Amino acid sequence: MDYSQTITMEPGKRSGKPCIRGLRMTVGDVLGYLASGMTHAEILRDFPYLTEEDIRACLAFAADRERKSETVAA
Repeated sequence: MDYSQTITMEPGKRSGKPCIRGLRMTVGDVLGYLASGMTHAEILRDFPYLTEEDIRACLAFAADRERKSETVAA
């Protein structure tokens, strides 16, 4: 998925964290909701300005970051 038009980073917004479409909702916020057990439907109900595509973009962004992260040997 190409999330480049959905996930934005602006230095003055949420300390430069990756946000959804320039809103103040961060990728981390959405991932946290999912990790806490919220369903996509619950997130969309609580935040009606988000879309299913926004949630998938957050997941794709996180997966891409994980693939690119370096492993540090202990």
